[in-house]
Amino acid sequence: MKRRDALKKSSIGLASIAALSQLPIDVFSKDSKKSSGSRKINLFSKHLQWVGYDEMAKIASDVGFDGLDLTVRPKGHVTPENVERDLPKAIKACNKHGVEIEMITTSIKSADDPNTEKIIKTAASLGVKVYRLGDFKYDFDISVPENLRLIGVEMQKIGELNAKYGIIGDYQNHAGINVGASVWDTYEILNNAKPKDIGAQFDVRHAMVEGLKSWSIGLRLLAPYIHSIDIKDFEYVKTDKGWDIANVPLGQGAVDFRSYFELLDELNVVTPISLHLEYPLGGANHGKTEITIPRDQVIQAMATDLKYLKSVI
Repeated sequence: MKRRDALKKSSIGLASIAALSQLPIDVFSKDSKKSSGSRKINLFSKHLQWVGYDEMAKIASDVGFDGLDLTVRPKGHVTPENVERDLPKAIKACNKHGVEIEMITTSIKSADDPNTEKIIKTAASLGVKVYRLGDFKYDFDISVPENLRLIGVEMQKIGELNAKYGIIGDYQNHAGINVGASVWDTYEILNNAKPKDIGAQFDVRHAMVEGLKSWSIGLRLLAPYIHSIDIKDFEYVKTDKGWDIANVPLGQGAVDFRSYFELLDELNVVTPISLHLEYPLGGANHGKTEITIPRDQVIQAMATDLKYLKSVI
């Protein structure tokens, strides 16, 4: 069954899940485990929080991912307060199955938080190259420029910790009203930081939501600061309450991935990739510890998105 026949753009709920379950499990060949050029493809471990470290690593390896973007944050695979104990365990399990952990996702927003240095130090000592920071919110009691100035100061402090331990912290652009939605504010807070210590995790899905036609300008602007990228897809949907955004499997939405990767090549942005599956997957899309659909359907979705991603890189 062809993927476009199985997944209709207008249906991203149970019908999509049912269609996925009809696809053959082995939709990729074993040589697909090789990374696509210099870009290593990591699965966001948020979507495997319904299994433990060993099974998480085995699934990622069997599907064909190079590595995992491991959640090291509250309710993640590794919680901040237990990072020294549990991150080595998670990485050991991944190494056992040939899965790399070069990137992690955190909720770090302050250098003064008691867990921040502990996370950075532990991750760096275990070979993690880059981590994602938490999201900053605007304080609307003060001006936007003053918000960006204060956040920039905090980012500088975090960058100093990164330099101390030899790791990079990336801030993700995220659609909505938080800092980073417009991309230009991300540039402002990073402009005075050292790119090798702190930078941007570019999310093309969120960039296109906020600027369907202008996303490429934002990419060009942030290119010198980008050390990692997120991959996901979306479509616009009309509801009773007006227009909204719905996440969909790769290739079924508005993101022009071929143009995106062509521009990344042009700008010489070659970084690790974190693949996200944010569309309905029985709770796996939200990082639930229990899922409501058969596990094979979740694994199938991972394999199908991975195959599509490799076809467009």
